[in-house]
Amino acid sequence: MEIYSSLNYYNLLSLLLFFSSLFILVRRQWRNERQTKWPPGPWRLPFIGSLHHLIGGLPHRRLRTLAQKYGPLIYLQLGEIPVVVISSPAIAKEILKTHDLAFADRPQLTSLNTIFYNQKDIIFGQYGDYWRQMRKICILELLSAKMVKSFSAIRQDELLSLVSSISSTIGFDVADLFPSCKILHKMSGSKSKLVNAHQKVDGVMEDILNKHIENRGAGNKGNGEFGDEDLVDVFLRIKENAELQFTITNDHIKAVILDIFLAGTETSFTVIIWALVELMKNPHVMAKAQSEVRQVFKGKKNVDEEDFEKLTYLKLVIKETLRLHFPVPFIGPRECREQTNIDGYTIPLKTRVLVNAWALARDPESWHDPENFIPERFENSSIDFTGNHFEFVPFGAGRRMCPGMLFGLANVGLPLAQLLLHFGWELPYGTNPKDLDMTETHGIVAAKKKYLYLVAIDHRNDEEFDMLLA
Repeated sequence: MEIYSSLNYYNLLSLLLFFSSLFILVRRQWRNERQTKWPPGPWRLPFIGSLHHLIGGLPHRRLRTLAQKYGPLIYLQLGEIPVVVISSPAIAKEILKTHDLAFADRPQLTSLNTIFYNQKDIIFGQYGDYWRQMRKICILELLSAKMVKSFSAIRQDELLSLVSSISSTIGFDVADLFPSCKILHKMSGSKSKLVNAHQKVDGVMEDILNKHIENRGAGNKGNGEFGDEDLVDVFLRIKENAELQFTITNDHIKAVILDIFLAGTETSFTVIIWALVELMKNPHVMAKAQSEVRQVFKGKKNVDEEDFEKLTYLKLVIKETLRLHFPVPFIGPRECREQTNIDGYTIPLKTRVLVNAWALARDPESWHDPENFIPERFENSSIDFTGNHFEFVPFGAGRRMCPGMLFGLANVGLPLAQLLLHFGWELPYGTNPKDLDMTETHGIVAAKKKYLYLVAIDHRNDEEFDMLLA
């Protein structure tokens, strides 16, 4: 009987201790939640969260509208994923500079893992020692001003024909918004499309690599246009000779090459098209830019990169095009590595962060007459795109700033100067420039939705021919 009473006593004591501990934990959590100040945001629905607020428009435009209502730092629940959206330069600076390390990671997405060899690339790779090694190689060896000039031959490679099809598959698969619901990955069917697209690109790049390896084995160390090293040669040399902390495999090489082509081709082409659209809508700007190009390159057949530096007004045109028509409206998505306080609000661990660079560049508090195309706004202005002015970050900022800025600018400036040098441009059938459709495509790249049709006039012999610019 005494033993039974003792057991009851100890059982009762255990229950009291358990419920006391539970009460303390719940009370502490409740107190922490009361003390935590979450960013504001729109109302949410069960299961889908805030997704319904993005219906009916392009994401960067819808999110700017939400920011105008709830503030420049808003919290959304996209399915199961917490997302914070930044729409002001001051808060962008907090994310991209002040607390850069806390937001240096990329989210794990099905499309990125499939296309980029389990995110072995630089743009979408996870932050860490390997990522720092690969970025350093890119900056010093692959994307320096000197190496950019040697890429002309490889830019024409067969890989270019696959770029648009690949970029159209990259994005937020609905299954990525509901990671606990495994059946969605099978139902959406996107994984099989991604795998097929990846296999096509991988086959092309494997052929490129094998040809370079064979040539190097035969003693030919340079496969560039003029017998010097091209991008692949540089990577193979580093792989063979450098004492690296992390070994580079063929998959690493292919992932970074894919980065360069995806980031430097479709985006560059998109900027050129938007520049031509704005030049057609603003004939006084067209006349001024064309006059400068023809004066600088008078008597020359082609635009060379050294004289390109003299095209001061055309550079203003390119800057203003990048401001008004960001080819990628959102800076690459980041993921919070540790709970961080931003502007008085708590950003929890693993929260995804989107910086709406398109909205920053149209912020009326930062720009005069932001919706109009005015290249002269950059004249005598210190604002540039090197990541120090957060109202204008077309190449990002901080640790994850795009290392291919020189490559991208070369892909825009030189072709655009050639088009203005050799041709005059007119809209067909008497089209009024004011009637040009400015609708953007829905996707990662905000390209012009409808084709731009122009009539190109050779200014040297007045021969006319139609050119379709898509």
